[in-house]
Amino acid sequence: MPDLSGKTALVTGASRGIGASVALELSACGAAVAVNHSPRSADAAAALVGQIEADGGRALAVVADVTDAGQVAEMVETVVTEFGAIDILVNNAGITRDGLLVRMSEADWNDVISTNLTGVFTVTKAVARHMMKARSGAIVNVTSVVGLVGNAGQANYSAAKAGVIGLTKTTARELASRNVRANAVAPGFIETDMTAELPEAVREATLNGIAMRRFGSAADVAKAIAFLASDDAGYVTGQVLAVDGGMTCV
Repeated sequence: MPDLSGKTALVTGASRGIGASVALELSACGAAVAVNHSPRSADAAAALVGQIEADGGRALAVVADVTDAGQVAEMVETVVTEFGAIDILVNNAGITRDGLLVRMSEADWNDVISTNLTGVFTVTKAVARHMMKARSGAIVNVTSVVGLVGNAGQANYSAAKAGVIGLTKTTARELASRNVRANAVAPGFIETDMTAELPEAVREATLNGIAMRRFGSAADVAKAIAFLASDDAGYVTGQVLAVDGGMTCV
């Protein structure tokens, strides 16, 4: 397990799913964790903070819409005031509005691009100022295998996640001289309540495309993020780590 003692992490979209697993993993590694959430997820965020504190960690729930630069700036200042710094940023917040390209509304396109891509830019810009001043920091962006290979019915999501990869690489190049690293993880098919409800034939077809013949877990993704956020990955920047069981290894 990486040692993140004395570090502070901000995780966006952290009230549930992969984000919550990341918050728990970083806390278990010793980091103080700021749990970003939307207003409708306040109860879930509070419960997660309570869980982290019950396990002996430090956590803070911070509400902000990642697409709103003003709210993001307030969130970042709150975290820095509370914890003294932001050493780790995990850009995880994201939404889906699936539909075939020819039927996709402009609203569904814009909503996904705004949250999943522009949101990463907005939060990274705000946090990077502090990291550059400190001459230290690690940024980990959550992209997706669909940003690498595309996926029918997800033109907006695939485009946003591909954009995150380009943004990650550019961030890495721009901030490297200040000792700030930027990497991304690209989760594959992760086991969730939604995947559990898929028809058996669909699950089987999906599994046949995964070399390891199993779905991943949120914990699999969280552990990869903890590594990239730690000093163990001190000479790793501008990379995309696919956590997909070999789904994109060909």
